[in-house]
Amino acid sequence: MPSTIFTPRALLLDMDGTLVNSDAVVERCWHRWAEEYGLDPAEVLRVAHGRQGHTTMAVLLPDRPMEVNLAENRRMLAAEKADTDGVVPVPGAPAFLTALAGLPHALVTSADAPLARVRMAAAGLPLPPVLITAESVGAGKPDPEGFLKGAAALGFAPADCLAFEDSEAGIAAAHAAGVPVIGIGPRAAAHHPTAHATTLESLTITPGPAPTFTVTLI
Repeated sequence: MPSTIFTPRALLLDMDGTLVNSDAVVERCWHRWAEEYGLDPAEVLRVAHGRQGHTTMAVLLPDRPMEVNLAENRRMLAAEKADTDGVVPVPGAPAFLTALAGLPHALVTSADAPLARVRMAAAGLPLPPVLITAESVGAGKPDPEGFLKGAAALGFAPADCLAFEDSEAGIAAAHAAGVPVIGIGPRAAAHHPTAHATTLESLTITPGPAPTFTVTLI
């Protein structure tokens, strides 16, 4: 199979499902929420992946006041921070992040900063030097704001960056920002990423020639 080669100047990395497997926690929290409102847990999870919690609630309960969603989202975030059972790195994530040491990269996640720190620590992964979290944006994924801010914070145009995402909302956000995106894992394949990797183990990072580096997908 031929390799796919990208030569970005910076990387924009989603967290949940891309670097950290937090599916067990996410499923527990959203199953409880779905049952409370008589919703199908599978449909709730289909919407929830990659989005901020209050955005998911607004999609599923469109007639409910946003202040109620925001309040419930705060309670859910507290529950998620307290629950790290089953939080592990996705295959290849430790080596992938090690290879990025010294290269421009940012975390662009729908989690808030405390949750991002909790989950990355629980998975034993180093935090990227730049964090774009829920507090950083006015609109979460699938809005492109997070990726646009991540590119700006690193000092590059969106088209010079490469995003890594697993969810429909995240891939849509990257496309809307004008950032090429590699979809990671089985969830990503159906959502038309620029390229798809089964795991991060399929990727090789090679420095140079400056100011670019090479990302090879086998």
